[in-house]
Amino acid sequence: MALLELNGLTKRYGGILAVDQVTMSVQKGEVRAVIGPNGAGKTSLFHLITGVVKATEGSVHFDGQDITTVAAFGRCQLGLSRTFQLTSLFPEMSARENTRLAAQARDKQRWRPFGGGAVFAEAARRGDAALERLGLTHVAERPAGLLSHGDQRLLEVAMALAQQPRVLLMDEPTQGLSVEETAQAVDVLAGLFGDGSLTVLLVEHDMEVVFRLARKITVLHRGGVIADGDPETVKADPAVQSAYLGGYA
Repeated sequence: MALLELNGLTKRYGGILAVDQVTMSVQKGEVRAVIGPNGAGKTSLFHLITGVVKATEGSVHFDGQDITTVAAFGRCQLGLSRTFQLTSLFPEMSARENTRLAAQARDKQRWRPFGGGAVFAEAARRGDAALERLGLTHVAERPAGLLSHGDQRLLEVAMALAQQPRVLLMDEPTQGLSVEETAQAVDVLAGLFGDGSLTVLLVEHDMEVVFRLARKITVLHRGGVIADGDPETVKADPAVQSAYLGGYA
């Protein structure tokens, strides 16, 4: 059984078809990329998966459970975490405080009237562990807003990891990074994904990044799936080359 399964997922905004009958399965431990030209529906698809917007048609199943009508916060509680195209941090708070708050947000005991100290301590432990995994321990006490853009992008990943996600959705993790920052970020992410302990759905515009990190690729064009498979198969697909890669292969 797939950990995340989309069946005929569709989103219409009046006469605009943003996502068109997308069917896709993500297995446990899989790193899958979703690619496509601007306006293909990639971020809209993420919004549907995470519950930010409601589907017009179709369904989302998570570990066998139909979550199509579950609110966004409920999906987070189940284990869906995401990063955003535009970095979303608390800039005046330290990197450590950002990850601790992210971890605390998923803890079901966070509203207990008693025993809050234990929740706080566990959230801090998970946040520190996430910072270490992303190589950010040395900037843990710095305000997030003063970090380099590359470190801010990695901090957002650390915040998602601190929630101990069962599926991590990453929307353009290298957007706005320099060539050097991108190379550093990809090295960190490749190490993070390498042991198969994370299940990842990745939207990314940089094909070098996609072909290094992802083992499966789904290609969207005009809201619908035009190709799906391993990187070499997708890379060689004429429809993909015409729609997006522009002769990359």
